[in-house]
Amino acid sequence: MKTAALVTHSHPPAATEAVAVAVKVAREAGWRLVGTRDELAKHGAAAEGIEVASDLPRPDICLVLGGDGSILHALRRFARTGVPVFGVNFGTVGFLAAVERDEAEEGIRRALAGEVETVDLPGLEVTLDGATGIGLNDVTLTRRPHDRVAELSYRIAGEEVGHVRCDGLVAATPVGSTGYNLANQGPILAWGVKGYAVSYISPHSLTARALVVAPGDVLHVGNAEGREPVEVAVDGAYLVDLAPGAALEVRFVEGVGRLAQLPGTSFYQRIREKFGHLAV
Repeated sequence: MKTAALVTHSHPPAATEAVAVAVKVAREAGWRLVGTRDELAKHGAAAEGIEVASDLPRPDICLVLGGDGSILHALRRFARTGVPVFGVNFGTVGFLAAVERDEAEEGIRRALAGEVETVDLPGLEVTLDGATGIGLNDVTLTRRPHDRVAELSYRIAGEEVGHVRCDGLVAATPVGSTGYNLANQGPILAWGVKGYAVSYISPHSLTARALVVAPGDVLHVGNAEGREPVEVAVDGAYLVDLAPGAALEVRFVEGVGRLAQLPGTSFYQRIREKFGHLAV
């Protein structure tokens, strides 16, 4: 019997009705549906019929009822396992979701029937003093509230490219290019592009520009001597502080996550539906 793991939104009431739908569809399709005890506790009676797992086994598919944050969480949870993650949007934008909430039953039914296409997603791996993290969206460095403006420099393939006073820096994958990077006026990278974008946050410069970096080129970001520490986050989750005078390393990594989509969905269609036309 095939197994589907369930991950849901951090705000339970939004997705509880769809949990009951997922239970019904899985039962009809002859699938086991599993979730952690904490996951099931969020949904009460709607979660009856879902098997409790102390730690999610390697399933055949992961069903996510949530927004982009929940989908990213599932992608990281099953990173490098080849498990496809199928999302139903219960968030705001839902750029990574395969279907919207009103299509939940049909979408889940098709996903369990194998009517999906998968996209292999790269990630960014950050290393600093033995601490490591990997993000599907981005690696960000930001000054802490009430601290002075940061002073960051970055090198690519050993060559210094920028040294600017700023609020921080973003390194984004193609998937993450429509997140913080986009709000930061960085370039949109289509899914499938081999590379990542690097841009400063609120640079105190008229010449600082975002840069698209080749996948094999390693990024080093340094925090200037005499400044305050800056916070390093992976997909929005705090990882570590970068101390004054220290530097970290970011590498592009292939095949970290696997996103499941319905056939016929394209990146450019998704851009238009979520953000509108790029030019009018």
